[in-house]
Amino acid sequence: MKRLIFVVIFLFTYLIGFSQEKKAYQLFDKNGKKVNYDKLLKATEKAQIVLFGEYHNNAISHWLELELTKDLAEKKALILGAEMIETDNQAQLDQYLKGEINQKQLDSTARLWLNYKTDYKPLVDFAKERKIPFIATNIPRKFASIVFKKGFEGLENLTSEEKSWIAPLPIAYDAELPGYVNMMKMMGDHTSPNMPKAQAVKDATMAYFILKNRKDNSIFIHYNGTYHSDNFEGIYWYLKKTAPSLEIITIATIEQKELKKISTDDYNKADYILVIDEDVTKTH
Repeated sequence: MKRLIFVVIFLFTYLIGFSQEKKAYQLFDKNGKKVNYDKLLKATEKAQIVLFGEYHNNAISHWLELELTKDLAEKKALILGAEMIETDNQAQLDQYLKGEINQKQLDSTARLWLNYKTDYKPLVDFAKERKIPFIATNIPRKFASIVFKKGFEGLENLTSEEKSWIAPLPIAYDAELPGYVNMMKMMGDHTSPNMPKAQAVKDATMAYFILKNRKDNSIFIHYNGTYHSDNFEGIYWYLKKTAPSLEIITIATIEQKELKKISTDDYNKADYILVIDEDVTKTH
């Protein structure tokens, strides 16, 4: 009898503890069905390109990027790339990866984001440790600023060297893509038709450098703000426009209070949707 009472008490305590379990994130597929990390890992193993759409200040985004990268590195050859480093800083990044300069020298010679040390350095250092190429993919910000002010035409005056840091001209552009349309709507009267073009030139440049540096029998993992690949637009659109047969897996990030389900509005935002508790610590 005492044994039975003990078992009942143990089960009751276990169930209470289980019901109070706190989760920081939940994965869903594009149809809104809950999936586990293993399913995401298996899907990305078969991809040629993975676009990991993050929130730049979300600790869980950065943690899962690193964990997925480490796990994939055990199974396939990798190439890494990121929006957070601009193409004209590739030489300095390569020097760091080869051990020719240290972190302090990289800090002083490359335009690193303010949250680089906490959020992106672990990825770069993993690449350095494992001798994995890491590609700077984003257009130098001053050139995106030119597009914002003058449109794509403003890029025509760049030097040959400067043009080597962006997608080849002319830049393909579809102003009717929902992401660019929504950008105009959100900004209302405070913007111009050049704003989505400035976004598009970033998307086009990132896609171009992904394609330029990817290799057969490897997975190119690209880290970018989720807006750059949400809804299979942005970088994804440019990749598919150039190479329609590519096997691409997209991951989108959203934050919300409820982790049990996602809104139907978020269905098809990506192949996999990373839902993070809105109270998770922000890195900056």
